[in-house]
Amino acid sequence: MEGTKIKVPVRKKARIEIIPLIDVIFFLLATFVLFTLSLNRIRSLPVELPAAVASKEKPLTEPVTIQVSGEGAIFWNRELIDMADLHSRIAFYKTQTEDPRILVAGDERARFGQTVAVLDEIRREGIDKFSVETRPRATGK
Repeated sequence: MEGTKIKVPVRKKARIEIIPLIDVIFFLLATFVLFTLSLNRIRSLPVELPAAVASKEKPLTEPVTIQVSGEGAIFWNRELIDMADLHSRIAFYKTQTEDPRILVAGDERARFGQTVAVLDEIRREGIDKFSVETRPRATGK
């Protein structure tokens, strides 16, 4: 008996068809174009914006630096002054400056009590904008 031949079907390789993908891409493109065209029809409210006006304020001045040294000396912007003069200088500075700001500094040997006395004088004059420098400076600098 001769052998019967069985035909085995040959499998075809899988292919990605590009034409249906192009159809899907064109559909998405058309959808987004139509959507963006419909965005122009959104209604809005008219708003009147305020016009800019030039400021009449004085420019900010540099803050005054008050430094306390280890020997108890007080420096007003590098100028040696007495503790008795500090109150009058702060009062004059406050009247002459629209936005008074003070920086309190000290050298490495400055005493805490003297620095607190300077801060009390600043607070008595009602100046709210003051800073305490945390890095020690050389005396009178």
